[in-house]
Amino acid sequence: MDMRDGLKQAKRVVVKVGTSTIARENGASNLARMEEIVREIAGLKDEGREMVLVTSGAIAAGMNRMGLKSRPKSVPARQALAAVGQGILMHLYETMFASYGQTAGQVLLTKENSLRHNQYTNSRNALLSLLEMGVIPVVNENDAVSVDELKIGDNDTLSATVASLVDADALIILSDVEGLYTSNPQEHPDAKLISEVHGITPEIEALAGGAGTAGGTGGMVTKLSAAKIAMSAGVTMVIARGDRIGVMREVLSGVPVGTVFHAKAAHLRARKAWLAFGRHIGGNLTVDDGCVEAMRGGASLLAAGITAVDGNFAAKSTVRVLGTDGREIARGVVNYGADEIRRIAGKKTKEINAMIPGATHDEVIHRDDLVMMV
Repeated sequence: MDMRDGLKQAKRVVVKVGTSTIARENGASNLARMEEIVREIAGLKDEGREMVLVTSGAIAAGMNRMGLKSRPKSVPARQALAAVGQGILMHLYETMFASYGQTAGQVLLTKENSLRHNQYTNSRNALLSLLEMGVIPVVNENDAVSVDELKIGDNDTLSATVASLVDADALIILSDVEGLYTSNPQEHPDAKLISEVHGITPEIEALAGGAGTAGGTGGMVTKLSAAKIAMSAGVTMVIARGDRIGVMREVLSGVPVGTVFHAKAAHLRARKAWLAFGRHIGGNLTVDDGCVEAMRGGASLLAAGITAVDGNFAAKSTVRVLGTDGREIARGVVNYGADEIRRIAGKKTKEINAMIPGATHDEVIHRDDLVMMV
């Protein structure tokens, strides 16, 4: 079955709208576009789909209410504007959804909610309970209290994390661009839209540009990061233009719009999803080709296959595992800190005890704590 056709069967759908989609250049809410998005989501829910909305725009709404023309640089100022704007934004969504007979429920998340497994599980249960009640969750990062080290960072990543949390079938990211192009279409008029992506390779990553529009924090780089999360969690992701009326219905009808990122076959179990996407990434381990093949066959990551260590992390941190070409192969929780792994990298398991007195683990990452990303 074609992946586009598979979208027709998607029952649980997460939709992400960015600041550039729902706010005008002066910061004012684009009420007409917001209403179109709400009407479409409500209609899809009436047809039997479960819908989750991840929205940006709180800081922009706060800036507009306070008469500011540029986004402040200080964290406290942005937090204050988010506190002002979040209520405005949610009031608009509540009113609009109610006019179509739907109930919306606000969910504010921070990175801290995913760093601890019990909070990750609680967030998942809360979202699933809202869906079971027939409520449309409206999710945003809690910018009013988040500090940089506890920020998820951007709502592209947030939407993919939410899609993983709720075991979504599809994630639709509404953007100010049609999708992923062969080059920057603003600089190269002959750039071609890439209709389908089967894996995030270094070549695909090289196509991503820099940051997004002035009002938002996202760009194609963050969208590809979101795609990694979604695809590995078994969620089909689509990037499409946010100003295209009816685009969500087109995507879920199999119409070839935007760029579709093909999901891996199976959903990750909740704990492995948390290991891969909920925890802070402490660093990178580069491994040889033989190690990659062994991990794909279900093996743990052993010291013998490690060729390089990047970062300064402690034991029990989550790290990325990279192949020789720099492509992310896996994520997992290490049994040793960075300095210890540097000492034992490339060594056989029987040599570990001599190099690390009191070592209790044969594996650098046990297979139960390892999540394959490709």
